[in-house]
Amino acid sequence: MFLEDEVTIRRLRAARVSISLLIAFVAFAASILVTSGLVTAAYAAEESQPKASELAGLIKPNDVNSGSLLFPAKEPGFFVEAPRLKTDVEMDVTGPIARVKVTQRFQNPSKGWVEGTYVFPLPENSAVDVLKMQIGDRFIEGQIKPRQEAREIYEQAKAEGKKTALLEQQRPNIFTNQVANIGPGETIVVQVEYQQTVHQSGGEFSLRFPMVVAPRYNPAPIVQTVEFNNGAGFAVPSDPVENREKITTPVLDPRENAKINPVALTVKLKAGFPLGDVKSSFHDVDIKTDGDQNRVIALKGETVPADKDFELTWKAAPGKTPSAGLFREVRDGKTYLLAFVTPPATPDANAVPAKREVVFVIDNSGSMSGPSIEQAKESLALAISRLNADDRFNVIRFDDTMTDYFNGLVAASPDNREKAISYVRSLNADGGTEMLPALQDALRNQGSVAAGALRQVVFLTDGAIGNEQQLFTEITQNRGDARVFTVGIGSAPNSYFMTKAAEMGRGTFTQIGSTDQIATRMAELFEKLQNPAMTDIAATFENTKAEDITPNPMPDLYTGEPVVLTAELPDAKPTGKLQITGKTGVQPWRVEMDIANAADGQGISKLWARRKIDDLEARAYERQDPTALDKDVEIVALAHHLVSRMTSLVAVDVTPSRPSDKPLDSAKLPLNLPDGWDFEKVYGETPPAPQAPSGNGPDHAMAAPLQQVAELAATRMAAAPTPKVANLIAQRSASVQLPQTATRADEQIARGLTLMILALVAASGLMAWRRRNAMAGGTRRGH
Repeated sequence: MFLEDEVTIRRLRAARVSISLLIAFVAFAASILVTSGLVTAAYAAEESQPKASELAGLIKPNDVNSGSLLFPAKEPGFFVEAPRLKTDVEMDVTGPIARVKVTQRFQNPSKGWVEGTYVFPLPENSAVDVLKMQIGDRFIEGQIKPRQEAREIYEQAKAEGKKTALLEQQRPNIFTNQVANIGPGETIVVQVEYQQTVHQSGGEFSLRFPMVVAPRYNPAPIVQTVEFNNGAGFAVPSDPVENREKITTPVLDPRENAKINPVALTVKLKAGFPLGDVKSSFHDVDIKTDGDQNRVIALKGETVPADKDFELTWKAAPGKTPSAGLFREVRDGKTYLLAFVTPPATPDANAVPAKREVVFVIDNSGSMSGPSIEQAKESLALAISRLNADDRFNVIRFDDTMTDYFNGLVAASPDNREKAISYVRSLNADGGTEMLPALQDALRNQGSVAAGALRQVVFLTDGAIGNEQQLFTEITQNRGDARVFTVGIGSAPNSYFMTKAAEMGRGTFTQIGSTDQIATRMAELFEKLQNPAMTDIAATFENTKAEDITPNPMPDLYTGEPVVLTAELPDAKPTGKLQITGKTGVQPWRVEMDIANAADGQGISKLWARRKIDDLEARAYERQDPTALDKDVEIVALAHHLVSRMTSLVAVDVTPSRPSDKPLDSAKLPLNLPDGWDFEKVYGETPPAPQAPSGNGPDHAMAAPLQQVAELAATRMAAAPTPKVANLIAQRSASVQLPQTATRADEQIARGLTLMILALVAASGLMAWRRRNAMAGGTRRGH
C-alpha cells in the first residue's frame, strides 16, 4: 500500500512540474517576443499601412538635391527636412544700457507641417521680456506665464493646429524657441527682445552678442546605491546636467557642409561721451560717424554665419572717460536706480607686494583643439613667465583625464618656470571635458596657504560643459581663502559658467577670442592678479530707504573695474544721496552721488529684476525650502515680465492653420560648429553612441537596448551633413527592426520585462518547491 501511495504522489509531482515548466516557458517566450516588439510589429505590418496623408511632406534622402539636415520621421524610411533660420539683430546702446531686438525667421522648406526647435545663446546678464510672433501682417504678443502653464498652453495650441511659439530659459545664457505648425514652404517670424548693461573694465566699454551654442560635454548620470540595514538596497540616479535634452542640438560637419543660420547685425551706439576708438573684435564692419558721441556699426557683406560671438569695444576720447554715472526709471510708483562708479586708483607706494600662490588650470579637451588651445597655451606661458621668484605655483591640465604637473605648489624659480612653460607648450587638445576632478585638485589638494600669501586659481577653458551647478557647488564649498579667476578661450565660450565661477570665486572673468587679444587681455589680468582687490564695498542711501540693492553681497573689485549696482526705492521722487564706500588694500575710499541729478533711463527696473533673480539663485544653498525659492523667483519674474528658470513667454494665434488630418513633424534646427573647432576632435569620425560618456558629443543617455539603438541611429542621422550620409546611416540601421507602429516601444519593453520577471519568479518558485519536496521525500525515505 505504501508503494502504491508513493507512486501516486510521484505522478502528481511530475504532473505539477510539467505544468509549472510549461507556464514558465510560455511566459518567458512571450516576454521575449513582446520585449523585442516583433509580435506587435508583425501584426501591425499586416493590419496597418501608412495612409497617403501620413506620408505627405515626408521625403527620402535621394529626394533632396542640396545639402540638408534630415531627421527620421515616424514612418520607417522617411525623413523630415529641418527648418531653416535667418536672424536679424538690432542693438541700441544708450550710455551703459543696451536694448536688443533679435528677429528669427523660421522657414519650412518641406512639403509637410513642422515644428521647429532652435537652441540659441543670449548674454548671461540679459533680461528677456518680449516675444512677438508675426503671422502675415499681424503681430501676436507673447504673455509671461509660469513655466509649466506656458508649456501646457503651447502644447494645446500645437495639438489644435494653431501657430504658436514658446520661449524658455535652459540656462541664463541658453534659450530655446519652439515654433509649431509652420506650413509647407511657409516662414514664421519671431521677435525676442532683451535688456542688458554694457561691460566696462580698464577704461574700455564692450558689448558681446553670442551667436552659437557650442556643443557641451555632459558627464554621465551618477548612480548612488541606497542600502538598508538588512543588506538590501536600490540605485538612485542623479543627473549633474540640468535640462540635458534641452541643451543638446545637432551640429553640422563643416568639412562637408556650408555654414548655415545667417545673421545680420546693426549697432546704434550713443555713448554719452566723446568717442575714441570703436572696434569690432572678430567681424569686419562698416562704421558711420554721427557727431562725436554716436556711431552706427553694421556687418560687412550684410550677413555672417552664426559660428562665433560678435564683440564691439569702444573707448572715450582722451581725458573724457566717465568715472561715475547715475540713471533712474520710475515705474508703478517706485524708483529704480542704476549706478556705476570706478574707484580711484590709490596705490600705496610703501606697500610690499604680497607673495602669491598661483594654481594654473588649463583645459586641453577636444573642444579646445585648433586656435583655442594655441591661445590658451600662449596665454598660460605668458602668465608663468610673469611670476616672481618668491611666488609659488603649479600647473594642472585636464581632458577626460587629469595631470597635476608638480604634484603641489613649487617655488617659481627660473628652472621651474622653464619646465612648466615647456610642458604647457607640448600639450595637445583631445578627449572629453571632465572639469570637476581638476577643479577639486586645484581647490583641495594644494596644501595650506602660507602666512601672508594670496592663493589664486587661474582657469583657462572654453567652458563647454553642461554640469555648471556641480562646479559652482565645488567652488562655493571648497574655495577657502583662494580666489578664482577665469579666462574664457575661443570663439564661443560659455560665458555664463565663466562669469558665475569668477563671481563665486571672488575673482574676475577675462575673455580671449583671438590671438591678437592675448597680450592686451592677459596684461589686464596680470594687473588684477598683482594688485590687491577693492574690498568691503557697501552702498547706503541718505534720507531714503532702499528696498533692495543688487548685487547682494557686493563683489570685490580689481584695478579698472567699476562698481555697478541697481536699487529699488519705494518713492517716485526720492531725495538724498547714494553713498558708496570701500577699501583699496588698507586705503579707504568714498563716493557720493545726488539722486536728484540722476539721468532718465529706460528698462532699469528690468535690469534690477534680472539681478534680483540672480541674487536669489546664487544664494540657493542658504535656503532650506527649494519650493519657496522657486516661488520667489517666479514672483519677481512675473511682476517684471521676464523669462527665467520659472517663467516662460508663450504666443498663440487663435485661428487654427494646420488641417486636423495633416501630421506634424518636429525637428531641432541645426547649428554650426563654432569657428576654429575641430569636428573630429569633438565628435570623432562619427557621432558617439548616446550611452558612451566621451567627448563633447551628443547626450550620453542611459536606456534600454532597443532605445539605445534607436537613439544612436537618430543621433547619427541628425548629425549627417548631407542626404547621402543620412541614407548610408539609415541603411546601416535597417537590419534592426524597431517598432514603428502606434504601439509604443517603451510600453512593449515594459510589458516584456514584466513577463520576464514573472517567468523568473515562477521558475524560482518552482525550483524552491522542488527542493522542499526533495528534502521532505528524503526524510520520509529515511524513516
